[in-house]
Amino acid sequence: MSHEGLHEPAELLGDATKNLHRALISLIEELEAIDWYQQRADACTDPALKAVLLHNRNEEVEHGVMTLEWLRRNDTTFDKFIRRYLFKDQDIIAIEKAAEAAEQEEEAGTGAEPAASGSDGSLSIRSLRGP
Repeated sequence: MSHEGLHEPAELLGDATKNLHRALISLIEELEAIDWYQQRADACTDPALKAVLLHNRNEEVEHGVMTLEWLRRNDTTFDKFIRRYLFKDQDIIAIEKAAEAAEQEEEAGTGAEPAASGSDGSLSIRSLRGP
């Protein structure tokens, strides 16, 4: 399977890359376990066993989310996109389009200048005479 093992010689990889790989592989394994437990629980006809399987699935969800949080804390790209998409009520694609438009605007230097504000956060008018 393509996610097993390193694709480059380990001696050419830094510790940060190897740790990122470990986290990604762990997340893949947790997601697979969630899927397996969900399927087994769905097919199970014994209520007590089904409850155990669902409990196990939920434990795997916890493990996966803990790993995802490690990824967010240790990789700026994960952090950027997790902050952009998670815990939002807006349409996911609309969030993406708005973010892309804002990035293009920022790259073009056409972003609006922030309004001047007083120390209390209220809008203020700057003196034309200088500071």
